[in-house]
Amino acid sequence: MRNLFILSIIFLCWNSSQAQTFVGKQKHINQILDNTRKFSEYVMKSDYEGIANCYTSDAKIFPNNTKILTGRDSIISYWALPEGVGTLFHKITQSEIRINGNEAYDYGYYEGKTKYADGRESSWQGKYVIVWRREKGVWKIYLDIWNKVPLKS
Repeated sequence: MRNLFILSIIFLCWNSSQAQTFVGKQKHINQILDNTRKFSEYVMKSDYEGIANCYTSDAKIFPNNTKILTGRDSIISYWALPEGVGTLFHKITQSEIRINGNEAYDYGYYEGKTKYADGRESSWQGKYVIVWRREKGVWKIYLDIWNKVPLKS
């Protein structure tokens, strides 16, 4: 019985460690992870300039149910929320990051919660793919595509 318990713990630890795959120099992986955290912070603070600065100068975003949006002004316009609406929570969880020279990609899941002017709150989640590019030594988002998935029960 004890051996079964130990094997179960080993399996759970091994299985959870396989949930993320990061390939590339650790300093680059760390910068992408840090930039991802900053992006979520900017979203929650409604800091649209901060959000825009996370993207390359020629970035494109691919929001659900709309055309491809290109450039800083379009990106700011997309992320700007109406008066009285705010993002209470935003988190991105990478499943994989792969770095190849000055470009990288990552994919995974996002989740969040919005509060509306009338006090209502709604939760959401989805999947995404990001293509990163290094601009002047800084990893920035070049292509950003996402769409919602049903909420977990």
